Amino acid sequence: MKVNIERVSSGSRGSEPGHQALSQCMSLRFSLMGPVRACRDGEEVPLGPRQQRAVLAALLLNNGVWLSNDKLIGMVWDDPTPSAVMALRTYMYRLRRTLPELEVKSANGGYGVNAQIVDDCLGEPLEGLQSAYFDAQRVRLAQQRLKAREDWLERELDVLELQKHTAAHPLRERPRALLMYALYRDGRQAEALDQFHEARSILNQELGIEPGPELRGLHESILRGDLKYVYRPEQLPLDLADFTGRETEIAQVLNALPGTVGITGMHGSGKTTLATRVGHLVKHRFPDGQLFVRSTDVAGELLRAVGVENPTGDKAALWREKARGKRFLVIVDDVRRAADVRDLATPGSAMILTSVRRLNELPGVTWVNVAGLTPQDALAFLRTAIGHRVDAEPEQVAKLLDRVSRLPLPIRVLGGKLASRPTWTVEMLLRQLCEEKAAGDVTPVDCQAILAPLVRAQQELGAVEEWLLLRLVRRDTAEIRTADVAAMSGLTPDAVELAMESLADVHLIEPIEFGRYRLPRFVQLYFGVPMSVLTS
Repeated sequence: MKVNIERVSSGSRGSEPGHQALSQCMSLRFSLMGPVRACRDGEEVPLGPRQQRAVLAALLLNNGVWLSNDKLIGMVWDDPTPSAVMALRTYMYRLRRTLPELEVKSANGGYGVNAQIVDDCLGEPLEGLQSAYFDAQRVRLAQQRLKAREDWLERELDVLELQKHTAAHPLRERPRALLMYALYRDGRQAEALDQFHEARSILNQELGIEPGPELRGLHESILRGDLKYVYRPEQLPLDLADFTGRETEIAQVLNALPGTVGITGMHGSGKTTLATRVGHLVKHRFPDGQLFVRSTDVAGELLRAVGVENPTGDKAALWREKARGKRFLVIVDDVRRAADVRDLATPGSAMILTSVRRLNELPGVTWVNVAGLTPQDALAFLRTAIGHRVDAEPEQVAKLLDRVSRLPLPIRVLGGKLASRPTWTVEMLLRQLCEEKAAGDVTPVDCQAILAPLVRAQQELGAVEEWLLLRLVRRDTAEIRTADVAAMSGLTPDAVELAMESLADVHLIEPIEFGRYRLPRFVQLYFGVPMSVLTS
């Protein structure tokens, strides 16, 4: 489980991202670097004895994830005694009193928190905490912080900072290569070559190995005088460990690369997750870097990713110039307008677009539509959250998955809810979904998360389309014919067809053939069908 840590530098260089002092905190924040600490409005909060801090640390390391009592105890104590359960309850009671604003969720013998965690670079991670779990996390956090530091050093190429880092980590070849380049760029060729010989000597003495291909190639380029260094961006989000299915869609995208591929589907259908999975599968084919952009200024973000800090003028043309002869993988997420990505494709590079609407005006794009998972994949995805409980109620599980049109986002939310309530049945969850829908405006957080894709889709509708959709769900039928809708609504057939196509563009209805559409069950759930249908 990766912990996302906001970097807060304690050094003097204000240009490093997130630069601020822990003492400047204006809300409750936590640090896992050095002793586990909390800061409230600039003041450090006493967190109690070591084991109490260990309980808090285990929760923070799994920020946003519910942990059962047994799992939490296993993280804190290597050899727990029967009294560990009572000790855990005591520590949680004290932490809640000490940190009342901390969002602690407890249910069915377990806990979870949502907190802001910063890295203030003040010491060894999880200092003073002792267990096999914390030992492993200490190594992981140290490596994560080290990589983040080196990513920043690669962007800044500051000789002094690189010298300090290389002295502290003499066996790491990446910062050594960065230092060689920075020295060469500053006209200090002899010093750059000295760094290679120093690295070679240390690696031989300590590990009995020669420098790797990056250092050797850099050394040779300096000797020839033809060294050119280009920052290689690696911006892909993490590939989800529980990614399930989509074999057909993955094959379609792979077959279209290295061209431009568009992935379209309803909000919450897993477009970004699919694009990210494909990106990880093919990133080795794009050695010049992988870029991930979610912005209306796509060309500007691409240029900044390759080192052009303040691009001006025709950014698309400048990007094409920078990308000429290169092999980049570019993922542009949640594209709203064709103009934002037009003229950015370059030979040899690949571009993957995700968009709710299919942008047909873009030339040369292979479009792949994603909807709900197949019944088998949806079941497998739910199984990753609740295990063999899916086998106890096969009919109710099938009904639950059908209710949300087998879309990944609501399945993830519902699976998480069931996982946090081990005594619940799927039938209970189905009943609660109906009750929550009937409750009107009072919508629980989980239900809000499930319905968020449809809320976003509704916001993109015009008044006529929204009025028409509400009329359609009240008809209590899955299949819709344009002629019937025209007769029902009083609109002309042409006006109905335009409105229906607008609804299909955001995947609130599914086209079957010209003049015929299908209303997904998930849309029925949100926009309100009779309770007799919801409970059937």
